[in-house]
Amino acid sequence: MVARADFDYSDGADGVAVRFTGRLTLARLGDLPARLGELGPIASIDLSGVERIDTVGAWIVTRTVNDYGAKVTGASPEAERLLEALKDDKSEYRVHRDRRSAIERMLEQVGEASVAIWRELIGIVDFFGAMIVALGIQIRARRRLRWHAVVTRFQTVGVDALPIIGLMSVLIGVVIAQQSAVQLEQFGLEVFTINLVGRASIRELGLLMTAIMVAGRSGSAFAAQIGTMKLTEEIDAMRTIGVSPMEAIVLPRVAASTITMPLLGFYASICAIIGGGVFCWVGLDIPPLTYVQRLREIIPMHDFWIMLIKAPVFGILIGVTGCYEGMQVRQNAEEVGKRTTSAVVAAIFLVIVLDAFFAVFFSSLGWN
Repeated sequence: MVARADFDYSDGADGVAVRFTGRLTLARLGDLPARLGELGPIASIDLSGVERIDTVGAWIVTRTVNDYGAKVTGASPEAERLLEALKDDKSEYRVHRDRRSAIERMLEQVGEASVAIWRELIGIVDFFGAMIVALGIQIRARRRLRWHAVVTRFQTVGVDALPIIGLMSVLIGVVIAQQSAVQLEQFGLEVFTINLVGRASIRELGLLMTAIMVAGRSGSAFAAQIGTMKLTEEIDAMRTIGVSPMEAIVLPRVAASTITMPLLGFYASICAIIGGGVFCWVGLDIPPLTYVQRLREIIPMHDFWIMLIKAPVFGILIGVTGCYEGMQVRQNAEEVGKRTTSAVVAAIFLVIVLDAFFAVFFSSLGWN
């Protein structure tokens, strides 16, 4: 039977003298390190009784020597070679508990997250500037935009998204109408459900939910596609043959999302209004003709213009964020997933922040 690692010890004037026995290997250590740590200062180590030693066993001996200045005797040639290789290794292997308070750790995490977000915003702004420069060079050189690539992205960003955006918008319209009717019923004002559905759909929720959906579908697709191209060195190959990745890859995607967003936003608003109209017809007995006439009376034209102003901005933001995150892929396939997630999170966050800014800005202009 193979002897397990063990030791004998005796107390001396300078400290504890330890004599190891058996096989000082990883498979035979057992609880030896824990028992060895309970002895206190160790003055000498005798390895004459060790049948075999591996790197882990030599590291335990080396750590003891470094901690207490113990002298090693009786080492075999094999043990001497391992100890010689590890003698300069003074790394700290012990795991120390973080003794800071929870508030300190929380503040540190908040600070690190804030710095990361700030760097991400700076990177996106810098990438947007580089895209504008590339667009200016393309216009000045009188090179046509790659419309075939733009049309291909129309299919991905716009046409393929119509079913899910339409279904989502109809259901949102139903929810808005139902919740509004429940609250207004207390005052006998169910007819004003039409006001809430119409204005919320045209001015805010239709476009906002569309932007979130496009960020989840197309922004993530942009990041994943470009990230994969970075890993397979396709982008480096494009630069080698003199093709600008900004012109060939980024501009068509951003152009497609910018042009498509107003169309999708209008489509989503109409679907939400239809969903609210169906609920008003079925749940509140409001005829469709009355519903449409009331919408024409209460929806001001500037709500439509607000939607058309915000939609291209959201489209640019989603396209730039997705392409930027894809361009940041450097190492492996795992980073593609991380950057894709970052693209979705950053795009949705920035869309909501800009939507809040637009709401305050247009309200200050009196477009209420």
